[in-house]
Amino acid sequence: MPVSHAALDRVFNPQTVVVFGDKKAANYLWLSSQKQFKGNVYSVQIDPNEIPGIEAMGIRNFKSLAEVPGPVDYGIIAVPRSVAPRILADCITHKVGGVTMFTAGFAETHTADGMEMQSKVLGMARQSGMVLIGPNCMGIYNPGAGLCFSPGQPVYEGGNIAFCSQSGSHGISVSLAAPELGLKISKMVSFGNGIVLENADFLEYMAQDAQTQVIVMYVEGLKDGRRFFKLLRETTAKKPVIIWKGGQTEEGKRATSSHTASLAESLAVWEAACRQTGAILVRNLEEALDTAKALVKLPPFTGSGCGLMGGAGGQSVSITDAFAHAGMGVPALSQQSYKRLGEFFSLVGASFSNPIDLGTNRKELDTILDILTDDPVIDVIVMQVPILSFRGAAGMADAQIDAMAKLKERGGKKPLVGVTVSPKPVADAELIKTISSRFEAGGVPSFPSYDRAARALKNAVWYHRFKARQD
Repeated sequence: MPVSHAALDRVFNPQTVVVFGDKKAANYLWLSSQKQFKGNVYSVQIDPNEIPGIEAMGIRNFKSLAEVPGPVDYGIIAVPRSVAPRILADCITHKVGGVTMFTAGFAETHTADGMEMQSKVLGMARQSGMVLIGPNCMGIYNPGAGLCFSPGQPVYEGGNIAFCSQSGSHGISVSLAAPELGLKISKMVSFGNGIVLENADFLEYMAQDAQTQVIVMYVEGLKDGRRFFKLLRETTAKKPVIIWKGGQTEEGKRATSSHTASLAESLAVWEAACRQTGAILVRNLEEALDTAKALVKLPPFTGSGCGLMGGAGGQSVSITDAFAHAGMGVPALSQQSYKRLGEFFSLVGASFSNPIDLGTNRKELDTILDILTDDPVIDVIVMQVPILSFRGAAGMADAQIDAMAKLKERGGKKPLVGVTVSPKPVADAELIKTISSRFEAGGVPSFPSYDRAARALKNAVWYHRFKARQD
């Protein structure tokens, strides 16, 4: 029986959180994670050796859940496996809104004891109707409420991208990577083995969440594929869903079994299902977040014709190949555009065939961008800023970024994208971040490579075309 939206909403937006069994050996992971939580945080711990450290954090500790004041919306169970059923029973008795069971050692171990214990916990949750997340997971991250499952997770308002994950480490990675890309998380859940609530349940919840504009899911396996794909089709009619499938290879499938006891479906099945339901299937974390960025930062567009500019000769060839390989078009411009460009464009060390190698034609940036905007074969304008040119002639690179921002400000009718390129991305990390921030400040999303930009745009176009066909 699916859990109600109201029941899940209480857990995702709690007023009171109780942590069971946090320990100094783990640096009080769970209590430390709630330092910015906006509600009440309490501890339940009976070990006298642990209590002083908890109280030194300014957190009230109780010997039992019965002593905790007021209703408890969300419990985090971080006790050994042998104790977990007793804590769960206590939460059921005292009508806790829902719990995350961080405790591991269940069916993912493929041992008789682990599977027997998981069956016991499952029976208790089903009989009582308890909202149980996990076991073997990290639980909920809601940056707007300050509810975290790792001490380093950022807290902020206004998130619009949800992330549902069978992996806790991927959840932490996404929560840290998203702000670096100018993205904000609305809500996140890591649910591990997912014995009560699984992919379909969280997809359904995020589909109804008004704050969430795009849903990203890391999926290892499904328990109810029919229900999941039905919900997927219903959801993509309203908002994009990005699927990052874990276990894409035979070796990866074996790894998912030992990670969350999931039986991974073949990648061919997922490719077909995503085509039919309108979900976007991606290969990795970078592509998932890049695609989310293209979907939330750019207006809907269904055309694939790209106007590329900003690089030197070889770079222009490389960006063209990258976009073409991804399935984006780099068409010859219209005759009207060539006529307008020919009136002023110096071809000495430059070219305007598309891509446009600017050469010395820097004072005419605004005019060139206007020509691309007016050209009927161009759907997206992409400006690359090579790090070498930025370092050697920062003024020219600044002019390119400023020209894109001015076009955005004066109501440019087409999506605008920036790309930063460096042969030394690790050494140039700070400089890449600076350029990206400059683009973003002007309302232009940017990507750190040709391939990442091209795949993100292709995925966005694919979704917008699918949705247009359904409308």
